[in-house]
Amino acid sequence: MFEIFSIPFLQKAIIAGALVGFLSSYFGVFVVQRGMGFLGSGLAHAAFGGVAIGLFLNQEPLMIALPFTILIAIGITYVKEKTNLAEDTTIGIFFSVSMALGIIFIALKKNYSSDAFNFLFGSILAVNNSDILITSLLSAISILLFPFWKRWAYSSFDRELAYTDKIKVVFDDYLLNIMIAITIVVSIKVVGIVLIAAFLVIPSASARLVSKKFSNMTILSIILGITSAFFGLLFSYYLDIPSGATIILLQALIFFLFMLIKKRK
Repeated sequence: MFEIFSIPFLQKAIIAGALVGFLSSYFGVFVVQRGMGFLGSGLAHAAFGGVAIGLFLNQEPLMIALPFTILIAIGITYVKEKTNLAEDTTIGIFFSVSMALGIIFIALKKNYSSDAFNFLFGSILAVNNSDILITSLLSAISILLFPFWKRWAYSSFDRELAYTDKIKVVFDDYLLNIMIAITIVVSIKVVGIVLIAAFLVIPSASARLVSKKFSNMTILSIILGITSAFFGLLFSYYLDIPSGATIILLQALIFFLFMLIKKRK
């Protein structure tokens, strides 16, 4: 079992999986608590539009997907704040536009199939040092933004009271959605565009089932995100099956186990 720790590309995959597990689970608790699961899916598909543009322009796809997805996150937040439309309606509009752009640019690009496949379904074994560096920097930024955790948590439970207490709720929404967008983009290589929304939601949903405090939910979510990424990668290596899908299935198994535990209690 321990021989995999001596294989360089698996070492990188384990580090990347742990970092992405931390990020997605940390921000996932706010997605779950606020009922924003569709936001994760919408931003993941928005990232597909950015990846397609990058492939069309023969540029590094994730470097194009990052600003593109951030702009979509800002757009979703802006339209939600300036109109009476429900958030899922706003997300649906940007979701559709991004997917349409992605389909058009993919169709215009010749010989795209293998590259597009890797981004759609993930390729954690192909992560490189720059991927790990970028994910590490984002993890560091998330830690530096920890003072916002209390504010995000406050407005997640009682938005109106947060307004009353002079908390800059709208600014916090923009910042949180931008960080979620960045997390989704840097996670694409691990689980892919198709599955990243699940990576963002399932560990946090599992933690919510058995946690009485939001702080406990956050800690447990992070633990589940990191450990599921690690063991999912191990299982996928020894069973010779796709890593991203294995990680998600393991997370789903944990969720249903926690659900049974909750039911028995």
